[in-house]
Amino acid sequence: MSSFESEGDFRQWLVEMRPRLHRYCARMAGSVVDGDDLVQDAIVGALSAANRFASIERPDAWLFRIAHNAVRKEMRKRALRNLMPQEDLEMVEDSRSDTASRIAVAASVRSFLALVPSQRAAVVLKDVLGYSLEEICEVTGATLPAVKASLHRGRENLRLRADTPPATIGWADSKNRKLLDAYVDRFNAHDFAAVADMLANDVKLSLVGNSEMEGATAVKTYLGNYSRQSDWRVHSGFVDLQPAVLFYSRTSTERPTHFALINWHSGNVINIRDYRYARYVLEGAEVVVSS
Repeated sequence: MSSFESEGDFRQWLVEMRPRLHRYCARMAGSVVDGDDLVQDAIVGALSAANRFASIERPDAWLFRIAHNAVRKEMRKRALRNLMPQEDLEMVEDSRSDTASRIAVAASVRSFLALVPSQRAAVVLKDVLGYSLEEICEVTGATLPAVKASLHRGRENLRLRADTPPATIGWADSKNRKLLDAYVDRFNAHDFAAVADMLANDVKLSLVGNSEMEGATAVKTYLGNYSRQSDWRVHSGFVDLQPAVLFYSRTSTERPTHFALINWHSGNVINIRDYRYARYVLEGAEVVVSS
């Protein structure tokens, strides 16, 4: 790998690229959680592909191309075809619009669902991540006129979307709400023995970007780490429409520091996905606190 002196350097670079990759994948998927799954797919693909190359030229473009292909694969799974549809070759200026960039950076991840995938790719790569039109062509495989057309239309669609209020969120399952509220109440009370009682024996924990654990005994260690700290409080709510445990600093009420997703089976916690070590995932998410 010409850009890296060792495999260790390459792996460290992949770690450093995760937040940037997530900014792209989350907006393409319309969900910060689904975007993190796509980032993981891209990282796995990069580690596999790197073994087949003697060198990697233009590593950023190479990695985003892998991420883009992961997005395309997911789109096919969702039966959304033609990620790069033919468009009228409407020309726009090859320059970065400060206004368009401000709108794109400020827009929620879910706002990008208003754009067709080709428009999402062009707007995110240009206005959020700052790549040139030529680099976008390299990542997406689209022609320069097609990228320009997608960028122009995507910017306009996102501008219109920016004035639309978020959708109203409600609980589809009252039982799961009661379970999550009970989990949150016990967390806030620092009653971690009671939280542990909610765990299934084969519960799985993912501390995203850090470690994996399995089994109630191991997960109690995770709970113990929170029990030794007092600088947080939690609320139940939603992250991009998904029920979540929202972690806040005790000194700030503006926005969560991170969140966790909890899955249940027969009233027990079977899976915890905690983003404490991947706080960048919250960027651009629509967060709603339960009333």
